[in-house]
Amino acid sequence: MSEHTGWPIAGTGAVAAIGRSPDEIFDSLCAGTSGLHPMRGFERAYYTGDRLYEIDDRGGAGDVPGRATGFLLAAIAQALGEAGLDERLGDIPVLVGTGLRELRSVELWARGDAPYSAGRLHFGTALRERFGATMTHTLSNACSASLYALSMGTDLLAAGAETVVVAGVDAVTESMVGIADRLQSVAPDTVRPFDRNRMGTILGEGASALVLRRTDDPDRPALGRVRGVAVNCDAHHTTAPDAGSIAAAIREAHRRAGATPQDIGLVMLHGTGTHANDDAEARAIRAVFGAAPEKTLMTAMKSMTGHTSGASGLHSLIVALRAMADGLVPPTLGLDEPIEEAEEFRIVREAAVPADLALAQVNAFGFGGVNAVALVAGRR
Repeated sequence: MSEHTGWPIAGTGAVAAIGRSPDEIFDSLCAGTSGLHPMRGFERAYYTGDRLYEIDDRGGAGDVPGRATGFLLAAIAQALGEAGLDERLGDIPVLVGTGLRELRSVELWARGDAPYSAGRLHFGTALRERFGATMTHTLSNACSASLYALSMGTDLLAAGAETVVVAGVDAVTESMVGIADRLQSVAPDTVRPFDRNRMGTILGEGASALVLRRTDDPDRPALGRVRGVAVNCDAHHTTAPDAGSIAAAIREAHRRAGATPQDIGLVMLHGTGTHANDDAEARAIRAVFGAAPEKTLMTAMKSMTGHTSGASGLHSLIVALRAMADGLVPPTLGLDEPIEEAEEFRIVREAAVPADLALAQVNAFGFGGVNAVALVAGRR
């Protein structure tokens, strides 16, 4: 793919704790608005940490099933509308990356709090009903899931598909909140990517979606182009990432895009605020870009959205598109004292900064060593 100019992005859609559209999310990020809030769907007294980055959609009536599906449908509808596509998709492939699908609905069903049918645990049921989609696939690749779906989407385009819808989604589940709460002996007050005093990640939720095309639409300019996507799975450790494998994924994404580190103006960091991930990601970037890359700006949006798991990779990609279009890079909140490995990085802090950007890198890494990196070019 090194000589390919990239796959045109025709439409985007996203929902998160800080906004119900790509525009709202980007504007909130640039304003430094955090979506962190006291728990809405769970009993706070059960947990050491009592705050999450939840979407406020329950209406104060307690938790309800089907929220992840609702987020997904909303993001895809936005992307189709921006792309000018009819909502009846037919055999256009829809690829969905997720960590936990509708696990929260299973939790509510198991306790007798809400009925939920087995057929709705797969997103394909709702995608057929809403969009008439007959070719749907779900990929569960932890926090890199939506970029894995993006990789599969570009493969389908290369094989001859004319249009592909790629998406990612996750809703916060009580079991994951409980696991995170037990693993982190002291609950983090917020997400602090690459900070010496980082204490761990906090879960968020949302969905993201792209419409990709094989060729340009002469009547509708592309929003940007996916230049290359690289994925690998090292199985290094159940939870701990491996810097060498991350660096390999970055280099392969550069190769596929026909780019060098010097070509990249922005890196959307995975940036979970956990000790192991931030350290490994920083060491991998140093291995590829050098200890002090002069041109490349960096930012980590999970400081304001929380860790949106399956949606997070495409969330970052959509923000990268907006950053390139608007010439503005959102800040990373909570970064006061950078870790030693990232001291010389140009991570945007405190306030958004203007920048002339043409090419961005998006990082997404998941448990078990499932790593994904995408390079996306802006509209020119």
